[in-house]
Amino acid sequence: MTRFGWVFLLLLTLTLLACAAACGSSSSTSTSIYKPADDDSSPSDDDDDQSPDDDVSPDDDDDASPVDDDASPVDDDDDAATDWPAMASGVTVDLSGVWGNSPSSVFAVGDGVILHYDGSSWSAMSGASTWLWSVWGSSAADVFAVGDAIVHYDGSSWSPMTSGSPEEFFGVWGSGASDVFAVGASGTILHYDGGSWSPMTSGTTNWLYGVWGTSGTDVFAVGYSSNPVASAILHYDGSAWTSMTTAATSTLYGVWGTGDSDIIAVGNVAAILNYNGSTWSPMAITTTTWFYGVWGNSASNVFAVGANPDTSVGTIFQYNGASWTAMPSGANPALRSVWGSSATDVFAVGAGGTILHFGG
Repeated sequence: MTRFGWVFLLLLTLTLLACAAACGSSSSTSTSIYKPADDDSSPSDDDDDQSPDDDVSPDDDDDASPVDDDASPVDDDDDAATDWPAMASGVTVDLSGVWGNSPSSVFAVGDGVILHYDGSSWSAMSGASTWLWSVWGSSAADVFAVGDAIVHYDGSSWSPMTSGSPEEFFGVWGSGASDVFAVGASGTILHYDGGSWSPMTSGTTNWLYGVWGTSGTDVFAVGYSSNPVASAILHYDGSAWTSMTTAATSTLYGVWGTGDSDIIAVGNVAAILNYNGSTWSPMAITTTTWFYGVWGNSASNVFAVGANPDTSVGTIFQYNGASWTAMPSGANPALRSVWGSSATDVFAVGAGGTILHFGG
């Protein structure tokens, strides 16, 4: 029932009670108004916590519909004045990752699709036949996309790569063309040396969703631990991966930073953690958003994207170095990933082929 419906019901009930009292009725009535629980958005739902699939789907509940005005936490006036105008992507499938190497060369990947932005419009590229979760490259002619498979772009075409692993991959990042990391299910981590992919010993079976580093000898991978229930954070120092201590219990999906003493990891249940070089601690933020992606161009300009867990409506928060603030985005579908070439050229992608452009 809509909010208007509940208010109408309450007013009707109160009117009937007043009438009954005026007529000398001796009976009493109590009315309870509540919001039905949304099982799909529950942070205690283990399946949803571990898998990013359901959370970004535009098919998840009627409230996620782009035409459901009642579900939007942003009013129409704010939508019209958004700093994040929507771009024509040409697709309606979910998009999960975005990366570029310049304002005129940006890649977005998702459900069986790879898109490229040339500075004026998005167009589909051939080479995607399966779901791709993340994309990263060392240049516009050396790009990796990972998901149900690993594919590579050499500047002219995409081609599949032999990974040697049957697992699904959710994150990819590298320090250069011959130093690339891919992380995924069951604690799987692969390393590409410029010629082939090889497995690394992660020391965990936890699912890993995001990876980022300051260099090839300072890399962070984030995910979720089911036993015990906790956020999973691993660190690579150039020789071995080790588990890092954190009191957080959220599933972490994205990680980014400005240096080895300023790392930000984001996840569900409004989780935003900061690493200061020695410890991970939660950052203060007032929201119920589940965050899936994070990117910034400096320590005082960071963007985190995700969705409202009750409505699946996309949300964007910006960090100015002191606090996090919600940005009007006009985005109805959930947002999955964010990347920019500068503070005034940022892209966010998500469900239903959604692409938003800040500064565009």
